[in-house]
Amino acid sequence: MLDETLGLFIAGFLLNILSAFIVVRLVYYPRGKSNDYVFTFLAFNTVIYFIMGLFTSIELSIGAGFGLFALFSILKYRTETVPIREMTYLFVMAAMPILNSVLFGSTEYDKMLTVNLLIVLILWILDREWGFNQEQSQMNVKYEKIDLIKKERKEEMITDLCERTGLLVKDYEVVSIDFLRDVAEIKITYSYKK
Repeated sequence: MLDETLGLFIAGFLLNILSAFIVVRLVYYPRGKSNDYVFTFLAFNTVIYFIMGLFTSIELSIGAGFGLFALFSILKYRTETVPIREMTYLFVMAAMPILNSVLFGSTEYDKMLTVNLLIVLILWILDREWGFNQEQSQMNVKYEKIDLIKKERKEEMITDLCERTGLLVKDYEVVSIDFLRDVAEIKITYSYKK
């Protein structure tokens, strides 16, 4: 038979991972259709919950928890730049288990459930662009189809850029043209495909 505190710890974990899964699968993933960061989000969330749950169960100070959180917040991925949207989700996935473990440890289950529902709802609203324009710009795109940069072929070029990048390209601006190498440097304005 399970110890009562272990049962509560597991129940808290299940609520935490369910909330994280809803955020990642139903809010984050449908927008970008990329699973590059799904593993990272769920792994961070799980490990931080277990560490914080153990901190609260052995009554370590909340300062130790914030120290751990500060350590995670200075982590950087050296192999590539993490886009701001993914970094925001990573922060949410790191903050959620801290909130959940503290609230669950203090037996404030109603607050825990409310906080999780509000986080999911707010992320869902913000990620659906309700009232916000989430267009972004990307500089220094090299483009080799020089014949398409003419103004009369704008629609053709935008279609080609959409197919190549997987983004919903709205407009572009030619920054420079290198006729010797037959490449152009362009700035594209885009949003994520829905």
